[in-house]
Amino acid sequence: MSEISAADFQPLTAGQETQVISRPSLSYWQDAWIRLKANRRALASLYIVIGLLAFTLLGPVLWPVDPARQDIDQISLPPGTDRNATIVAPYQPWFGDANLPGTGLRLAEPGTTQAVRLQWEVLPGANGHRVYRNLFPVGPEYAYGIPLAEILNNDTLYFEDRLDLQPGTYFYSVVALGPRGEITTEYESLEVDIQRVTTVAEAIERGLLEEGTNLQVGDQIELAWHPLGTDYLGRDMLARLMAGARVSLFIGIGAPLLFVLFGVTYGSVAGFVGGRVDQVMMRFADFVVALPFLLFMIVFKIAFGIGPGESGVFPMLVAMVVLLWPATARLVRGQILQIREQGYIDASRLLGAKTPYLVFRHMIPNTLGVVLVTLTFAIPSAIFTEAFLSFIGMGVAPPTPSWGSMSNEGIKTMLTTPHELIFPALFISLTVLAFNLLGDGLRDALDARMRNRE
Repeated sequence: MSEISAADFQPLTAGQETQVISRPSLSYWQDAWIRLKANRRALASLYIVIGLLAFTLLGPVLWPVDPARQDIDQISLPPGTDRNATIVAPYQPWFGDANLPGTGLRLAEPGTTQAVRLQWEVLPGANGHRVYRNLFPVGPEYAYGIPLAEILNNDTLYFEDRLDLQPGTYFYSVVALGPRGEITTEYESLEVDIQRVTTVAEAIERGLLEEGTNLQVGDQIELAWHPLGTDYLGRDMLARLMAGARVSLFIGIGAPLLFVLFGVTYGSVAGFVGGRVDQVMMRFADFVVALPFLLFMIVFKIAFGIGPGESGVFPMLVAMVVLLWPATARLVRGQILQIREQGYIDASRLLGAKTPYLVFRHMIPNTLGVVLVTLTFAIPSAIFTEAFLSFIGMGVAPPTPSWGSMSNEGIKTMLTTPHELIFPALFISLTVLAFNLLGDGLRDALDARMRNRE
């Protein structure tokens, strides 16, 4: 073993080789960003959130369709439906055809969305007839469908259906009525395929054709395109999802920003002052936690004069801000209680720093990581709360669109037109999941204790 001499402690000269071990200097937020990028789920969620914001803000610019405009030719149509329509002559009333060939229940002409014209002979033992329409064939249970007309004599043996006809297959039934108007088991049924048609005047009125367009009966045109289909009133689903996103995200982001900001201020004051003031402030926060949210939502709607069927966006926003801040206040108070015992806080006091300076310059900035994570988790909770309240009719009311109110409308027809429920429910689920995963990633990236475990 060689001995250590004084020469070993001489400074290096310019020509001697040296070994340098160094790393780039990173700030707290730069290091957090690097850690966040390493979390693939959190990074993908961040991109989804950015995409949702672009969908909300830039979508209406790229797809400038009025979400309240109705396309009565395309009602409850799923995406990808055939949009072709045949030009027909303007509608003319019809009163049966005595020379119509054939027997039994039959069509006077092919069924169209303009009219379905039926004619028949008197059924055995009938003192009258009732006409039904159904989406399914009549089975042994004699489920005829929707009653369209009741004819109490045998002189009128025809019927013209013009009630909300859509392309597809319908099953018409004519049922014999007994002497007292009761339904008998005598009936005839007919399957009718409905073809979409329109007139030149209707096409010009709806902007499908320009004035002076020369089209003949039998020509084909294409109706307006709806990428995600239409709802039960013929409104564009994509435009309504964009409009609903503005309402849902306004409440989902605006309300958490307000009550988190108030909670940060409240918890900071309570934690820094301490003592009796801290006890009184936190007992008041415990009292607010015990208040029922739904009851106060109803109270605020009454207080602001929001009647039945009116949109309760503002009362919902106020209820969230007034009742949801205690969780943030408790969290920030705990952080402040830890930070105020640190050495640099004592050093600032010795240098003459005042309380506001200590709170807003040292303490609150050191809690921003926790506050940011809290805010990220509060946003999906607020979005889900808005969707739930709108779904049960306590929040946003039609015709104002929101994802919750659209889900409420779509659940009524989910068996026949599931796309009216699937799309708004998908956006709610995607948004809540993205914010939750992003919050989880931010917690890992900003928590120093998680960094030390690696």
